[in-house]
Amino acid sequence: MEGGLNLIEMWGQMGWVAKAVAVVLFIMSFWSVGVAVERIYTFMQARKQSKLYAPQVAKHMKEGRLKDAIALSTSKNYRYSHLAKVVLAGLQEYQFQQDSGTSLAREDVLDSVRRAIQRASALTASDLKKGVPSLATIGSTAPFVGLLGTVVGVINAFQGIAATGSGGIGAVSAGIAEALIETALGLLVAIPAVWFYNYLTNKIEYFNVEMDNSSSELLDYFIKKTA
Repeated sequence: MEGGLNLIEMWGQMGWVAKAVAVVLFIMSFWSVGVAVERIYTFMQARKQSKLYAPQVAKHMKEGRLKDAIALSTSKNYRYSHLAKVVLAGLQEYQFQQDSGTSLAREDVLDSVRRAIQRASALTASDLKKGVPSLATIGSTAPFVGLLGTVVGVINAFQGIAATGSGGIGAVSAGIAEALIETALGLLVAIPAVWFYNYLTNKIEYFNVEMDNSSSELLDYFIKKTA
């Protein structure tokens, strides 16, 4: 339509720098959406599996069947569960201390279990954050990448005016419109990335609280068991 926004025509008229900036923004957009979709799926599975895992492992531990609890924690059915990873580390360390036959003091055993749980919690938290920091990077840099394309486009527009000697609004408007597309594209990439980052960060904090609570409950269980 005449006078309308023809993106294909604008793409054809863009310089190589503006096209390179647009390609970078498209890659950033695909990356942020890919990370967000993968993390949201992983978090949904983690929450779902942990809800199923918690009462079952609690039942095994209450009945003193630690080996069954370990077997349950290593099951593929709970491979996404953040709670299973943390509890498994504590159970395996405690079972190892019991099976090794070493006469460690009660406090030493609990200390060893506590360190194992802390290591597992740190690794699990790091795994949950996988890819999420890149969303913050994209959200903060995409507008500037788009602005770079806009600045280059404006420079090219004014160079065209200088070359032709025509300074009317009609000569400037087409070039400015093409340049501003880059800024709009940068904002379209940045806004969802920031939304995804904030949403996923809140989920990670929630999972960290759950892991801390499970760690405390597990240590309390071993304290009572070794009393």
